[in-house]
Amino acid sequence: MLNYTVDAQGIATVEFDYPGKSQNILNANSMGAYAKAMQQALADPAVKGIVVASAKKDFIAGGDLAELGAATDAKAFHAAISDWHKLMRGIELGGKPVAAALNGTTLGGGMEIALACHYRVAADNPKARFGFPEVTLGLLPGAGGTQRLPRLAGMMAAAPLLMEGKRIKAAEAQKIGMIHAVVAMGEERQAARKWVQEAIAAGAKPLQPWDAKGYKIPGGGPNTPGGMQMLMAANAMLREKTYDNYPAPRHILSCVYEGLSTNLDTGLAIEARYFTNLVMSPVSKNMIRSLFFGMQDANKLSSRPAGVPQQKYTKIGMLGAGMMGAGIAMSTATAGIDIVLLDTSVEAAEKGRAYAAKQWGKQVARGRMTQQAVDALLARIHPSASYADLAGCELVIEAVFEKREIKAEVTKQAEAVIAADAIFASNTSTLPITGLAQASVRPANFIGLHFFSPAEKMPLVEIIVGKATSDATLARSMDYVRAIGKTPIVVNDSRGFYTSRVFGTYVSEGMALLEEGVPPALIDKAGLIAGMPVGPLALADEVSIELVHKIAQQTRADLGKAYVERAADRVAAKMVAELGRLGRKSGAGFYDYPADGPKHLWPGLSQHFVPRVGADGTAMISLDEIVERLILVQSVETARCLEEKVLRAPIDADVGAILGWGYPPFRGGPIGWLHTLGLAQAVATLDGLAARHGPRFAAPKILRDMAAKGERFYP
Repeated sequence: MLNYTVDAQGIATVEFDYPGKSQNILNANSMGAYAKAMQQALADPAVKGIVVASAKKDFIAGGDLAELGAATDAKAFHAAISDWHKLMRGIELGGKPVAAALNGTTLGGGMEIALACHYRVAADNPKARFGFPEVTLGLLPGAGGTQRLPRLAGMMAAAPLLMEGKRIKAAEAQKIGMIHAVVAMGEERQAARKWVQEAIAAGAKPLQPWDAKGYKIPGGGPNTPGGMQMLMAANAMLREKTYDNYPAPRHILSCVYEGLSTNLDTGLAIEARYFTNLVMSPVSKNMIRSLFFGMQDANKLSSRPAGVPQQKYTKIGMLGAGMMGAGIAMSTATAGIDIVLLDTSVEAAEKGRAYAAKQWGKQVARGRMTQQAVDALLARIHPSASYADLAGCELVIEAVFEKREIKAEVTKQAEAVIAADAIFASNTSTLPITGLAQASVRPANFIGLHFFSPAEKMPLVEIIVGKATSDATLARSMDYVRAIGKTPIVVNDSRGFYTSRVFGTYVSEGMALLEEGVPPALIDKAGLIAGMPVGPLALADEVSIELVHKIAQQTRADLGKAYVERAADRVAAKMVAELGRLGRKSGAGFYDYPADGPKHLWPGLSQHFVPRVGADGTAMISLDEIVERLILVQSVETARCLEEKVLRAPIDADVGAILGWGYPPFRGGPIGWLHTLGLAQAVATLDGLAARHGPRFAAPKILRDMAAKGERFYP
């Protein structure tokens, strides 16, 4: 856990070395060992100074999220955090110089350990990052970070690190005062030891800036004109951005305002209370489960079929050079893999390559890439109109028009060229993979790889397993997704699969509300207040109302008499067939998109969907009920996907929703939100919604059975 040594000059080295892990983490065990070692060094008269270091490639990655996620006893947790604060104050006021040698990345609790040392020296490690990412998981730096960082750097410089989780390089950390010096890699311990020796020789008791007489907060405290202006602006921006759905950044602001208005010890006590509140909150539990452990398991390919050798890719085929195909080509080339970008003509294929050049060119203009690097990436993209160029591809992906006949034709032409063991994948967002695989002579090698637009930026790939898809094909496809740096979730075949099916319910519910007479501005604002990145009507415009209409037509044709018409089908048909408003791509949808100004709701919308308002002009439905409908319609459809075995695990649903369509992380995901409500309460709420609005809200059997047995989706 820790290595403790004392040299002939009386300098103790306390070295973190967490067993069985590649990185050091802080938990009850490691902090207990650290407390014991530091108290031993401070009490030993033979020890004159202390160097804190790491035996790993990095310093400390942060706190143990498994321990934080499992914490349920607020009183015990608060006591433990208070003990950590006492330990660090004891180090600061212990009378012996303490220096931290930061050899690599130092985050969260690791940075707080370092800030409680009198001197911090970092290696000039280009991969190392320094900061406080806690807010991204619904937490705050609870071991003194909200108090020490702004006292060192000032509130303005501290804000992006504390409230946004920004991670910075060593040079920037030195510039704002987080660290004192940057030295060549491998020299950080020597530099830390040298400072300790000089401090010992000087003979003066080492003090932190805030413990020295006459200390003032850099840039002014919270009650100065500058501090008050900064806090007011930060509070307003926070409210505008988060709609108060995330307590962590709000609590961080409170810690800074309240804590910096008093002395450090009182500030630490304030921080401990806010931190305990967050650790016990469902928001942090949800975010830790979904954003950390769920994504970690997905990225590790924990569900990959065993016994299949890892596939290394050297050449990929991409059928269709539109925006989606070009984006997939960009991701593939970035991973160092050659890709044949094939379209109906070389000119069309070249347009896809030009799209990639344009997007990378933006990075060059911002100084994030060099033109030389872009040229090397473009050299991996090979435009073509000949299927013969697909020879040697280990994988071919089609992203052609959503017509079965077209997809069948390109499948046959590609399979005539590629090797017998090559994989053919469809990027379809709605058409069942098993049906598309009927055009294949090797259905075991046929799979769905559903990318999200823009494919070069969106992190999720939904892998769809058809009835004939082999485990080997699944495993090798997961290897490709990991190779290009995306996060995969695996689902079984069905119409719309998981993401398109559930994402569509959000858009559809917005249209249903519109048909009911709810004012459109209220519908879209409710979506934002619910935590979604875009309102449902604005989102319908983005994905294309015409596409919503075409999918409804195709589904009606496929299902025949079994098809049940929805309000969204009627609204989309009216907008497209009657009014010719197709969405953003045509410049006219629920919104107008003028060339010389921002988008705005189409004034004519109220003539075709008349708002129902009371005598006072307000809507006949509450904001809370709109939010409830927009969120729970996604949850109930997700539960159906679990019941029908479309989804293989609840965590896949939650990770897929957050990464795929921006479901609000504070809710944990569609299943995470049911878990947060409690299944008994969720079923009762759904029953009420179903009685008022129809069977789309009816709780499926899986929820009723679990609620009756007192079961949960997660521990």
